[in-house]
Amino acid sequence: MVIWDDENGQEIELITNQKSWTANTISELYKARWQIEIFFREIKQLLHIKSFIGTSENAVMIQIWTALITILILKALKALAKYPWYLSNLVAFIRLNLFVKIDLQKWLDQPFVEPKPPPNNLYQGVLF
Repeated sequence: MVIWDDENGQEIELITNQKSWTANTISELYKARWQIEIFFREIKQLLHIKSFIGTSENAVMIQIWTALITILILKALKALAKYPWYLSNLVAFIRLNLFVKIDLQKWLDQPFVEPKPPPNNLYQGVLF
């Protein structure tokens, strides 16, 4: 089967044993499959998942769902930020600042601006 690729301006020959489907259907299936591969590559690279922690179906599903939720949160933060983050840089910087008390939106918008020091007019009261 042969299909025309508009993006690259060339013919692509598809090899399949599924004779009842059209070349367009097969190519759309390949495209969808490739997007899944890219998505899992992102999860592995960004979240450093080398292997699954548990071996049961439930343990694997929990780890996959946790990774999916984490990627969605990170992509949402990237979309909200005014600074043009690369997703990998955002992940690295969040790892470094995970336990730092900051205003997240300000930090996402201006990550390299020094925060203002707290005001000096804070006094501790006398208890006795």
